[in-house]
Order: sequence, then structure tokens, then C-alpha cells
Amino acid sequence: MLRTALKPLFSSPDRTRQTLIAWLYVAAIGHLAGGLALSWLGPRGSLDSYLHLVEHAFWSTPAPPAAQTQQRFWFGLFGATLQGYAIGLLALTHLGQRLKRAEVWAWMLLGILVWGSQDLWLSAEAGVWINVALDGLALWLLMPPMLWLLRHDHQQVRPSHPAP
Repeated sequence: MLRTALKPLFSSPDRTRQTLIAWLYVAAIGHLAGGLALSWLGPRGSLDSYLHLVEHAFWSTPAPPAAQTQQRFWFGLFGATLQGYAIGLLALTHLGQRLKRAEVWAWMLLGILVWGSQDLWLSAEAGVWINVALDGLALWLLMPPMLWLLRHDHQQVRPSHPAP
């Protein structure tokens, strides 16, 4: 049933390209919204249930109030970083859409691989399994479209001048 519903979105290479680019725009806007939430809701205590999951990786008892305050501060700063990443993702998606250049998708893929490998490793080392799960999900949702777009746009390249 889901396959039948999605079939029109992937009916041709051009349609698949449009669908995957739309997905990357949605992902970028989602990262922007998540970054805003971390920066503006996290320090006010609205994300404490998530912060408690992270806290348990470092404290066997509830963390002292000063540590909890510091954690909210760091999440707020990370939110700003995530917003910057989202803007870069939006910009690269826009450039990739307009220029149809494989290099744009390659840069995007490199960025996510640099982030993902380190974030997964550091989160696993610290035992913050909620982050490992979220990172894995992000990689699983973002890498296949980037790889497909890289391959597709690379195949569409035509020489700018004829061979002698």
C-alpha cells in the first residue's frame, strides 16, 4: 500500500530527483526547527525529559542542579550550531537543485559523514544511546538521497566542448 502511494513520486529519474530534493529541504527545515527548540526551549526546561536521558549516561543519581543548568546551557549552544548546519544544508540543497552538479551532493555527503561518524563514536563512548539512535536515524534518512543525487547528477554531466 505504501509502495503504491509512493510510486508516483519516483515514476521517473527527474521526478525522483525532485522528490529527494524536497525531502532534503524538509530535513533541513526540521534541523532548523530542532536547533531553535534546543536554543530557546531547552534552557527553559522544556526538554528536560530528553536531558534526563543524557544525564543518566554520566550520573548514577540525579545530577546536581549546577550540572543540570550547565547541560541546558550546552544544549542551547548546540542548538545554535544545529541552526547553522541547517542553513548550510538548505544552501547546498538549493545549489544542488539549481546547478545539478554532483560536487554539491558530494560536499553535503562529506559533511554528514564527518559529523555522523564522530557523533556516533562520541555518543557510543559516553553511553548516550538516545543520541546513537537519533544519529543513526538521521544518517539512514539523509545519506541515501544524497548518494542517489550524487550518482544521478554525475551521470547527467555532458562535456562542455566536443572531444577533438
